[in-house]
Amino acid sequence: MLLPTQKTPPKQTLSDQTVLIYGPTKIGKSEWCSNAESALFISTEPGLNSLEVYQVPVATWDELLAVCAEIADGSHSFKTVIIDTVDNAYKMCCEYVCKKYGAEHESDIGYGKGYSITNNEFHRVINKLAFLPCGLYLVSHSQEIEIETRTGKYTKTVPTLPEKARKIVLGLVDIILYCDIEIAPGPDGKQTARRVVRTKPHVHYEAGDRTKRLPDVIDLDYNKFVEAYNAGTDAKKPTKEAAK
Repeated sequence: MLLPTQKTPPKQTLSDQTVLIYGPTKIGKSEWCSNAESALFISTEPGLNSLEVYQVPVATWDELLAVCAEIADGSHSFKTVIIDTVDNAYKMCCEYVCKKYGAEHESDIGYGKGYSITNNEFHRVINKLAFLPCGLYLVSHSQEIEIETRTGKYTKTVPTLPEKARKIVLGLVDIILYCDIEIAPGPDGKQTARRVVRTKPHVHYEAGDRTKRLPDVIDLDYNKFVEAYNAGTDAKKPTKEAAK
């Protein structure tokens, strides 16, 4: 029998979540991810030289597929897989498809066909990783795009992925974290800057939290992120009074 007989309970731990974290270069995204539980970096670009982490450098999509297959095998102790960056992983996917079809660019593979093949392959692999019994963190840089509506134009900060790849990732992840610098007056009246992650949707940046456990803004500190997540989990549990 394939149909379920019971409801699936919500996944509670961070190691069950798929997270996208993006923001300006060198703000501390990789360092933040390095504190995740039993973390393994799939490194698609330089940037981890100052961190002592478990990492597998990959230069091609074939290499990334081989690493993913080994992770899926389950013969390891890693609980969080980090693709740093997912931007470069997508570029490798594009190169893989072009090489497979003997083309210089996706546009050379028939009208729209190359882009479709690339996006399908990218979605297949990222989706498969998301279904594994470990956390998946995707790291991206940020860019500003101009959005035009009937009433005017505005600027929005989004991950530096092509539009269709960006939609794939945004639709797949459970938590979207935007790393930002928050400027506020200090005790002495002078302006101070602190690194933060923003977790809720906003017209001027991409963010979101399906778990509904996170506050709007958290310091860019992994331990504080975990504390906020766990506090949100506890807040969702019914109290004795509420249960009566």
